[in-house]
Amino acid sequence: MMSSRKLLEQLVAFNTTSRESNLALIDFVRRYLTGLGVECELIHNAERSKANLYARLGPSGSGGVMLSGHSDVVPVDGQNWSVPPFVLTEREGKLYGRGTADMKGFIACMLAAVPYFLTQPLAQPLHLAISYDEEVGCLGVRTLLDALSQRPEKPDICLIGEPTELQPVLGHKGKLGVRCEVQGAACHSAYAPQGVNAIEYAAKLIQKLTVIGQRLAAPEHQDARFDPPFTTVQTGVIQGGRALNIVPAECTFDFEVRTLPQDDAQEVAEELEHYAQRELLPQMHAVNSDAAIRFYPISGYPGLYTAAQSAAARLLAHLTGSSAFSTVAFGTEGGLFHQAGIPSVVCGPGSMAQGHKADEFITVEQLDACDALLRRLAIWMCQKA
Repeated sequence: MMSSRKLLEQLVAFNTTSRESNLALIDFVRRYLTGLGVECELIHNAERSKANLYARLGPSGSGGVMLSGHSDVVPVDGQNWSVPPFVLTEREGKLYGRGTADMKGFIACMLAAVPYFLTQPLAQPLHLAISYDEEVGCLGVRTLLDALSQRPEKPDICLIGEPTELQPVLGHKGKLGVRCEVQGAACHSAYAPQGVNAIEYAAKLIQKLTVIGQRLAAPEHQDARFDPPFTTVQTGVIQGGRALNIVPAECTFDFEVRTLPQDDAQEVAEELEHYAQRELLPQMHAVNSDAAIRFYPISGYPGLYTAAQSAAARLLAHLTGSSAFSTVAFGTEGGLFHQAGIPSVVCGPGSMAQGHKADEFITVEQLDACDALLRRLAIWMCQKA
């Protein structure tokens, strides 16, 4: 039987940066589980370069609890690491390596707990899920959920093991990322009125986004359970222009909307598109009929807020010993599970304060505490009728 510490060492050694394949890690997990007598199912992407892993153990039938984590990690490029990022290094009770906190630490604990679950007289099934491409828009888990949607035997609860220092979390914001391409018309800057300045029209669109964001931040739209307590809108990338003496014909910018669970990010995108169609395009076409404004979705996932009175929340309170539920600023796959009819909560070892940065780490204490939490889950699953 492998400890969570040993399994984490193995998992960190796989470079599963989102731009890379995760198949080597998935094959390792598959061999580990099949060696314990647990059958696994792989759900590949279209190119078969990546895969989700799904497994279940315990009695047949619907219901039960799913433990879910993502296998991909963010890049280490340009970061100043003092240790090799894909080699687990222990210093003073801290385990360093890319993905230790986000979120291979939880996956290691999940896998280490399987032998214990197998010895217990479970009254309901345990489901295990490991996804790909969470870091680039929660892409991989969607095919896993598509597969589960075709089956009658679905879990009742999903525990997403993102790093919360094992504090019980019921919610997070949703996100929508959109690219806007403004096509203007170039000319010599000495004759600027004869052209359509794509940067200037992009600026008008960005200003409109600012106005929308200010409206959504008004007190009547706020929810104190979140930080910040309102839906945010921001432009993160902009590119355009070739030379100062040329009226720019192209400008592209990317914006994101991070919504409270009760808000709809698509409404922000639609309001901006309507503004472009009604206000800006007629002005542009008056100068050049080929001018255009186009919008393309980049990524997105729904927000999550599970009711504090739900069975999922009650289980999480039991496992953590706390009903002091909170929210997190980062997104998870939980909103997608919830949207698919599987109530979800978030709780895992480590802190996102260490995620996505050089010398990412998780403490040994957090791993041990997560091991204990999963043993409590196994006992609870035996007692439930």
